[in-house]
Amino acid sequence: MKLLVCNIGIIFILFFVTGSYSGAEEHGRAYFEKTGDVIWDIKAEEKVIALTFDDGPHSVYTPQILDVLAKYNAKATFFVIGEHAKKFPHLISREKNEGHEIANHTYTHSYSNQDKLEEELRKTDEVIYNITGAYPLFYRPIGGEYNERIVNTAVQQGFRVIMWSWHQDTQDWKRPGVNKIVSKVLSGARPGDIVLFHDAGGDRSQTVEALQDILPALKKEGYTFVTVSELLQRTGIEVFN
Repeated sequence: MKLLVCNIGIIFILFFVTGSYSGAEEHGRAYFEKTGDVIWDIKAEEKVIALTFDDGPHSVYTPQILDVLAKYNAKATFFVIGEHAKKFPHLISREKNEGHEIANHTYTHSYSNQDKLEEELRKTDEVIYNITGAYPLFYRPIGGEYNERIVNTAVQQGFRVIMWSWHQDTQDWKRPGVNKIVSKVLSGARPGDIVLFHDAGGDRSQTVEALQDILPALKKEGYTFVTVSELLQRTGIEVFN
């Protein structure tokens, strides 16, 4: 089911990219990093890492993940789907109350054109604001797909686009096994990483179990787990409110 949803989302995005922006010069990571509009990871001197979770909240796995984070005093950023947040507002409130950051991951995990993306972002913004009293600062594109129009649409609505470290995509949605998730994170860990996990979209029991190994291991190495906002602030990047 997760694979089907992801494929549908990517099809929509490809239509958005090729249909709405055909013939235009496309820019890559280096260009967007220079603009400061898109972040993949940060060069940091301190041993700080930002854990991020997509597609939630989920009634079962999000509370379990929050329990593990609390156990190790780890803060994270949750890129939430608006319709899920509306269904489980108490989990969004818990994330906020426990010091985590809430970010925008669209309302339905799909969009087909610029107007639809604007609507998806706006609806999720309103849901998050109605629960937390604050609008999110960050947006993560579905499947990590981006182009100038997607980025500009997000920026015009006040977002900075947050991706993830290419070497820290756990691919936990594929359920590759706890050991593989743990090994992926620990073997590549470096200061300033943004790590991609999922707390919804399918069975996330492997993610929960992997976190119970990852967090104490990285803490032993001297790492601190911070929100995306704190990661940017600690490395001298301005965070706009």
